[in-house]
Amino acid sequence: MYNLNSCRFGLAAAASATALAAASPALAEEQPDRDYAPSDIIVSAKWAGYAADDGSTSTKTPTPLIDTPQAVSVLTRDQLDDQNVRQLGDALRYVAGISMESGEGHRDEVFIRGQETTADFFLNGLRDDAQYYRPLYNVERIEVLKGANALTFGRGGGGGVINRVSKTANPLAAFANGDASLDTFGAFALTADVNQPFSGNAGARLSATYEEFDNHRDFYDGRFFGISPTVTANLGENTRLILGYSYDDDRRVTDRGVPSLDGRPLAGFDRAFFGDPDFNEARSQVHIGRFRLDHDFSEALSVNLTGQYADYDKVYANIVPASTDGTSIDLNGYRDTTKRENWILQGNLVWQGSTGAIGHTLLAGFEAMRQDTRNARNNAEFDTAGGPVGRVSVPLARRLALPPVSLTPLVRDRDSELTAFSAYLQDQIAIGDMLQLIAGVRFESFDLETTDLLSATPAARKDTKWSPRFGVVVKPQENLSVYASYTQSFLPQAGDQFLILSPTAATLAPEKFENIEAGVKWALRKDLLFTAAVFQLERSNSQATDPLNPGFVVLTGKSRTRGVELQLAGDLASNWHANIGYTYLDGEIRSDTSSAPAGTVLEQVPKHHIAAWTRYDFSERFGLGAGVIHSSKQFASLSNSVELPAYTRIDMAAYFEASDRLSFQLNVENLFDEQYYPSAHGNNNIQPAKPLNASLSARFSF
Repeated sequence: MYNLNSCRFGLAAAASATALAAASPALAEEQPDRDYAPSDIIVSAKWAGYAADDGSTSTKTPTPLIDTPQAVSVLTRDQLDDQNVRQLGDALRYVAGISMESGEGHRDEVFIRGQETTADFFLNGLRDDAQYYRPLYNVERIEVLKGANALTFGRGGGGGVINRVSKTANPLAAFANGDASLDTFGAFALTADVNQPFSGNAGARLSATYEEFDNHRDFYDGRFFGISPTVTANLGENTRLILGYSYDDDRRVTDRGVPSLDGRPLAGFDRAFFGDPDFNEARSQVHIGRFRLDHDFSEALSVNLTGQYADYDKVYANIVPASTDGTSIDLNGYRDTTKRENWILQGNLVWQGSTGAIGHTLLAGFEAMRQDTRNARNNAEFDTAGGPVGRVSVPLARRLALPPVSLTPLVRDRDSELTAFSAYLQDQIAIGDMLQLIAGVRFESFDLETTDLLSATPAARKDTKWSPRFGVVVKPQENLSVYASYTQSFLPQAGDQFLILSPTAATLAPEKFENIEAGVKWALRKDLLFTAAVFQLERSNSQATDPLNPGFVVLTGKSRTRGVELQLAGDLASNWHANIGYTYLDGEIRSDTSSAPAGTVLEQVPKHHIAAWTRYDFSERFGLGAGVIHSSKQFASLSNSVELPAYTRIDMAAYFEASDRLSFQLNVENLFDEQYYPSAHGNNNIQPAKPLNASLSARFSF
């Protein structure tokens, strides 16, 4: 059957395959025919759908997803387009087990398996850890890899990591695609994607977008501009070079949501803006340049070298709700700036061979990183009749009457230099057709030096850590795998942004994450994979107050998350596509920490979470899509005093292909106008969700 989306991007699906090959060049060659997964991981005009088979990000080797001993969720480009999502945070709402943190209204921030992070974001396997909103116009797919996995990604990533795979140039096909979208709030987006090959050995691609933001919240607006050129060149039969650059410029109102009252989000003020529209603003400019060089010495031996330079310039200012008694509201605020430069170089050598009857996929690699960050903050002051004050109380109203706002001198000015070097070794061992073992270890030297510039106080700490990984995969049949794994990760005691080391933190060993997981992966048919996993994630070495010496810190704090994850992704039929996930999570503090006592339920971790999206094509020209997100209740913070109620959101979509080059798409978010609060940043920055909202898109190709 001709797929409704087969011409949505013309030959853009070929570019998708090229991007996959770029992420894992060894996969660019045609794979052996398998009953459980698509064999055409090569250039093809086929619409990719919602299925994913590439598990190379998990292992840094050419490994099918069914053979990776960890839970992995993938959002393909086709699913992102069907849902008409353009920001990473909006896409991740459709990954079961991911809870969205409000991120102070200016950044991506998530909970994965109960672990909060602003830094465990990666681009093509390299760290992209600054605090900003990540766009999707130049992204081929999103991968969520669950569980601690320092061997592959290094420090952090206690609950998992989120990796974006970039669009790359295709040397074999020319195409030009674009789309325009407008929603009921007046927000719109324009996107273009153009690829041009040169003599079959090289190609150039340009992706670009311009967006303007709006929603139901008073005073909210903003705009985004992004451009991303890439070049792919085959430097001979066995060598490929990929060059890429992206520039993202984001400006928007900083919206901190609504406060709480009596343990719930404040009712009746979902549209009210609790800030100063002339002061609340977030701006970010991000430059990322990268290269990847791949060379095959033989069919068995290959090497790749990847480098990335990133420059981040971020400023945000906000007046923020602090608390309310139902008749008045307290507010304070600040302005924060961050400049960061990252240099990363990574190299991997992969050998695929055998010793006797035992097969091996051996990985040896290194990663070197340098990160320089400068962070400063001014507090906001309110100019009252009695003089400037840092906190003000005003009558609660839809439109607040705020005194003029000014800034204090710097209250924070700090500089940090981070140098990290890692070396890792991993072997995937195949014993016959039924048993696969994976074992490896990463050594990481982590050197952090910080200076409090206001007090001229330096601090430094160097850690050297070994992070192991063990896994076993049993395959009773080719399309079925049963696995178990143990992984570790660590996080130094300086926060995941590594902005400052306090005198106390400089003396403390890193926190430790241990993940034990078992699961099943079953390819029911081609392009349809069912996965189920149970896991236990323990976090230890958390700071706690020494009960025998008040004022001193000990590393006795512990937390634990246990859970079950289920997912079905791919084609239920040739014209029916789905990505359905469910998680059960039980997370709590197991022994007193400096943040909460034992028995505290982990914040923003709902026990039950469902995220499902499906699309059915009734004909070559017409299709419908539907989605559901359900979350049980959760606590806004570790105080466990404010509850975000359970909610269920329903989305719908309709697709119509007017011609081979033009199609239209209607997306309706929150079809039944559910009032809910999907995220928070503490007890008094709770984000109200959008009410019913429709967007109309036109997509075209040349």
